[in-house]
Amino acid sequence: MDKSATRVIDVNAAIVRQRGRGRLLVVKGQDRGESIAVGELAITLGSGSGSDVLLSDPTVSRRHLSVEPGDDGVIVRDLGSTNGSFVQGARFQELTLGFGAEVTIGHTILKYVPDEEALDPTPADEEAFGSLVGRDPKLRKLFRLLGDVANSEATVLLEGETGTGKELLAEEIHRHSARRDGPFVVFDCGAVPSELIESALFGHVRGAFTGAISDRRGAFAEAHGGTLFLDEIGELSPEVQPVLLRALDKHAIRPVGGASYENVSVRVVAATNRNLRNEMNAKHFREDLYYRLAVVRVSVPALRQRLDDIPLLVDHFVRKFCGDRRIEIGARDLDRLKQHAWPGNVRELRNVIERACALCHGDILEIDETFEVRPVSEAPSGGVDLELPFKQAKARVIDAFEREYIQALLKRHKGNLSAASRSAEVDRKHFRELLRKHGLRESPDS
Repeated sequence: MDKSATRVIDVNAAIVRQRGRGRLLVVKGQDRGESIAVGELAITLGSGSGSDVLLSDPTVSRRHLSVEPGDDGVIVRDLGSTNGSFVQGARFQELTLGFGAEVTIGHTILKYVPDEEALDPTPADEEAFGSLVGRDPKLRKLFRLLGDVANSEATVLLEGETGTGKELLAEEIHRHSARRDGPFVVFDCGAVPSELIESALFGHVRGAFTGAISDRRGAFAEAHGGTLFLDEIGELSPEVQPVLLRALDKHAIRPVGGASYENVSVRVVAATNRNLRNEMNAKHFREDLYYRLAVVRVSVPALRQRLDDIPLLVDHFVRKFCGDRRIEIGARDLDRLKQHAWPGNVRELRNVIERACALCHGDILEIDETFEVRPVSEAPSGGVDLELPFKQAKARVIDAFEREYIQALLKRHKGNLSAASRSAEVDRKHFRELLRKHGLRESPDS
């Protein structure tokens, strides 16, 4: 695998990005919607014929800005413009833009976003990735690609519902990496009060705040030489997000109350059951942090999307909980499990089998008659399911809305993806990602 390449993976396809390669999207100004590719060579932007890219904005100088690829993003230089070039309101002469950053020239705003190319990975021959098992092609595609990704230092973002096995995936990425002999540290961003999270992540020195009676190492320091798994990254408060971004970019941390930075060698894997793109669009999650975390983005499928894996998973859990006892599950009970919607995903199935194993006294595993089968066909879509936790119930409603909206829009535009994405005012690439997420097909003529 090319170590300089970065990948974004969903259950049906992979999208490859080259580090430091992307495009400048005009998000405000007379040329709004235009896209400027950043290639191997430097280009100039301006309103005059001497520039490589012409902008219609009269407040932009004739040769206003140069753009060239760099190791950590794109290097932008002001070419002596009249009105100047700005990032976050500050005028600059030269700086490096990371993904998600915006630069203002005249009345025009340019955003640097990743350039992505969709791929369709081949499923792995193996039906396991360490402790994870799956026969479904969606899982085996992930197994093949994550086996390669594990050997890189790329940050990974795992997206999926509660109970789909994101922490197990993170642990297997660690075990298959060159950092396998280092620590694997789990940090739940949703379990720490917002006023303490910076200290928990980066540590603190004695006297930094009331109650800091001694120095404390944070999660980054504890994970030095290994992997840090940031669970529920979508819960991270806006105040801490820029500090985390700085730590990821600098590979260094400063404890709360500390006077200097200390270097750390940490590979980060993050996970969320939220749609971080929606959070980003709603300004709840920083774009630059999202792109920094989503060097490799993996969408973990729900169990109801791979029901044919249930016999394999049942066998796996029976061997785990029943040991050497030769136990089989009855055909009737196996059918009951395959008809269930599994709102709690693999974790729910694991709990059901663990309970059955604990109560089993013969050689036939029986599922408790109190287990209520909730068929996939009757699983709640737009309605509210009070049996689920708030976050998961909310995600289910949003998921159902997305699918219904996209299906209806595609039907209106006769399967034409470009027309549908324009009507929805959604970027065409993001619209295609939503199609893949929900297993929908676009027209061949799109």
